[in-house]
Amino acid sequence: MNGTIEAGERYIVPALERGLKLLTLFDRQRTEISAPDAARMLALPRSTTFRLIRTLEHFGLLERTGNAYRLGPGMLRFGFEYVAALPFTDIAKPIVESFRNATGYAAQLAIQDGREVVFIVRAVAASAFASNVTVGTRMPAHATALGRVFLAAMSGPDLQALYRDEKLRDVKLPVYSPQTPRTFAELVRLLRDDHARGYAISESFFEAGISAIAAPVRDGSGRVVAALSVTIPKPALPPRSTREEILRHLLAAAANLSHHLNYRPAAAA
Repeated sequence: MNGTIEAGERYIVPALERGLKLLTLFDRQRTEISAPDAARMLALPRSTTFRLIRTLEHFGLLERTGNAYRLGPGMLRFGFEYVAALPFTDIAKPIVESFRNATGYAAQLAIQDGREVVFIVRAVAASAFASNVTVGTRMPAHATALGRVFLAAMSGPDLQALYRDEKLRDVKLPVYSPQTPRTFAELVRLLRDDHARGYAISESFFEAGISAIAAPVRDGSGRVVAALSVTIPKPALPPRSTREEILRHLLAAAANLSHHLNYRPAAAA
């Protein structure tokens, strides 16, 4: 048996092994690590560790946060196929479909990848409304209710870091409809409302004639890891009574999904 292990180890690439070990240093309790600390924990020279970090940063697997680093959005991109194959998507699909059945409107579950959201579960509506949205579809975070759920959960510095190559308040964000936030400042104002409300709404923000409501899905630590939304083929949301009924089903479905990810509000708080 030992001979087999030793034979297999001959094919291990040392640099790749060190990079993977560096990634495994991060966990729920240790979300940020400085380069010197990483070198110490890996028992590697600082120069070697710095090259590993820069390489991982280049591929989006790590990102800088001041004088330290944390896992980057590239972890989701590289792991998308794995995420799509996780048992969670099998659990999520009937919940999303049940939510669709309760409202009569299309429902979707998405994860964040940088400035975009990626659909991982989709339940179409039994109506004449046609949509080219499928699993794997990407949409801009700032212009969609799904995306704003993730952005509203981010801290101010993290949000600025996400758009760090923009000039923030002075630059115009990509516009998809007259309702799309055009500047970073406009986006921040929307996110403040979303955060206070606990969910995001969109009335023709991304596509004219399409409205949506989205709610966060959290993991055991309370972190927003997915977003669930309902798509309504109307330029504005339904009247208050109908909207409240849809919202009730949405929040219940999002809470159900969060429960399957071990989210317990009291424990997370």
